[in-house]
Amino acid sequence: MKTILSRLCVLLLIPLILMGCSGGVSAAPQGTVYDLVILGGRVIDPETGTDQVLNVGVMGHSIARVTSDRIEGKTTIDARGKIVSPGWIDMHHHSPFPFGVTNSTRDGVTTVLELEAGAMPVMSYGTRLEGKSTANFGASAGHPAARIQVIEGRETPYYEYGAMNTPAFTQKATAEQIAQMRQLLEKGLANGGIGIALLLDYMTNAVTDDELRMLFELAKEHNVPVFVHVRRYVNGDIRGLNEVLKWSQKIGAPLHVCHINANAMGNYGNWLAAIDEANANGADISTELFPYTAGSTSISSDVFGRDWQKIFNITYADVQWGDTGKYFESLDEFNSMRQEQPRGTVIHHYMKEESIRNILKYPGIIVATDAMPSYTREKKVVPNGIGSYTKVLTKYVRDEAWLGLSEAIALSTINPARRLENAAPAFKRKGRIQEGADADILVFDLAALETKASFEDPYQPSTGYSYVIVNGKIVIDHDKVTGTYSGTRILGRR
Repeated sequence: MKTILSRLCVLLLIPLILMGCSGGVSAAPQGTVYDLVILGGRVIDPETGTDQVLNVGVMGHSIARVTSDRIEGKTTIDARGKIVSPGWIDMHHHSPFPFGVTNSTRDGVTTVLELEAGAMPVMSYGTRLEGKSTANFGASAGHPAARIQVIEGRETPYYEYGAMNTPAFTQKATAEQIAQMRQLLEKGLANGGIGIALLLDYMTNAVTDDELRMLFELAKEHNVPVFVHVRRYVNGDIRGLNEVLKWSQKIGAPLHVCHINANAMGNYGNWLAAIDEANANGADISTELFPYTAGSTSISSDVFGRDWQKIFNITYADVQWGDTGKYFESLDEFNSMRQEQPRGTVIHHYMKEESIRNILKYPGIIVATDAMPSYTREKKVVPNGIGSYTKVLTKYVRDEAWLGLSEAIALSTINPARRLENAAPAFKRKGRIQEGADADILVFDLAALETKASFEDPYQPSTGYSYVIVNGKIVIDHDKVTGTYSGTRILGRR
């Protein structure tokens, strides 16, 4: 009899459990008036597979209700005929300034993170954004800045390293200096760093195995990823990837490989296969790409002191001066600028469209931007931070049907959220349209989306976003900035 009653109770509970999982049941009482409601949109949540017309109720900074029931709100958005998705999470964003972040938000970005280069102190990333950011922001603990502090004796706020050919980028560290770097990075993690940044390619001749061991051991100890720009070899030689895979597997530390398209080039198949093999053997490796065929970096970077034309398989004629967009007319001109203006940036065109298309199909891939620092319209940069996400949706989903809509949304939402949620628990509530998730939400018409930024004219914002909502507040209303700055700092696990 007891067994029969137990089974009967389970059978009675199943419908209630299913109703709760569907979003049809909420803790909110009947008749609740939400702060914001989004009515009748096609809600896409890649984690649960939800893809149906639903209503979303927001209370404060959180999603309080996802339901097919009619709900009421103080502010109402009519989303009929439009997509309702989580906001984009950009893991690779070098422009923590109001101008740069606002451009990204107009591309649907609700969170910008500096994980490749990091910051030291961590709070120096986004000091100009406090109280005036249209997106959330955060950073990893920056090994480059720790190296500058230890070897050169100068403290550098975020991404103001100056020329990247100084002793911190060229000189090997002593055992004592490595120990000092570890102390700084531990402090950075304790202060909210989301993992450890490693610009290995910018320090090719400087970072030794002892220093790498320290970094991976520290990441293992804190169970956070090392975000690495691998050492670069000729035309996508896989040695740079194999080096960091070895350390990740040997120490047991999580690893994220930045912009694999930029480093693997045409050899992306071998790189992805090596990552698959490492993960099959118990490693924790992830990677990302940006959807453009040009890279951008400092002209004083280590790679331009080597046989860079052979490494990238290009000539000076494929390189633009970042500030003006002007192409170089000779190798002598390039070398002169490298000597005279080492703080300047270049845009070098060397990747192939085929690589981007095929890497986008890799399971678990993350779309990021590698957005370069942008302060004003007068200083040109690559269009990555202004058009990447809209380009994926328009080119690869709408126009070419290369990706499915939910599949493409996952690359920019749940995939980065899952990669980061262990290092920063806030991401357990991001990248999702679910009850209890943060209300970082996009409402857009796929047919109306347009990417307008180009290498020649990079500050043309994406259009077609009816609403961009950050922490429950509307920051973009039909492509116009509302003047609401609801972005907040995200910290790692402390």
